[in-house]
Amino acid sequence: MLVERHSRSVFRLAYRLTGNEQDAEDVVQESFLRAYRQLEKYDGRAGFHTWLYRIATNYALDLLRSRKRTNQRKDEEGNYMLDNIPAAETPADRAVFSLQLRQRLAGAMASLSDQERAAFVLRHFEGHSIHEIGEALGVGESATKNSIFRAVQKLRRALEPFVGVTR
Repeated sequence: MLVERHSRSVFRLAYRLTGNEQDAEDVVQESFLRAYRQLEKYDGRAGFHTWLYRIATNYALDLLRSRKRTNQRKDEEGNYMLDNIPAAETPADRAVFSLQLRQRLAGAMASLSDQERAAFVLRHFEGHSIHEIGEALGVGESATKNSIFRAVQKLRRALEPFVGVTR
C-alpha cells in the first residue's frame, strides 16, 4: 500500500534530481528497500512521506556524486524537465529558440549544487514547505531557504537572456 501511494511522487522527485528515467527507477526501488530495512528507525516525528523523501533525496544525491567522481555523469545537454513535453509543430525560429532554452535550462540545473537542486525541485516542483524540505535534506530551515534562494538566483541569471529581464 505504501509503495502504491508514494512511488509516483518519489519517481517524480528522483527524475527531476537525476534527469534520467533509469536512474529515477533505481532511486525509487532503492528508496523503498532502504525504508523497509530501516523501518524501525522511523520515529513518526515527521510524516512517512517526508521520511521517504529524505531517503530518496539522499540516495539520488549520492548517485549523482558517485557519477561525478567517476566521470560517468551526463554532460550539460542532459535532459532534465522539459524533454518529455511533446512539441507542437512550430516555425523553425521557435523550434531553435525552444531548443536553446531547453539546453540553457538543463545547463543551469546541472550547475546547481546537489543541495540547491534538491531544495529547488522539492519547493517549486513538488510544492513542499520549507520545514518539510529541511527535514528531507537534513538541514535547518535557514539553510533550506538559502539553498532555494541561491538556486532561484542562479536559474534567473542563466535564463535572463530568454526573458529579457534585467536587474
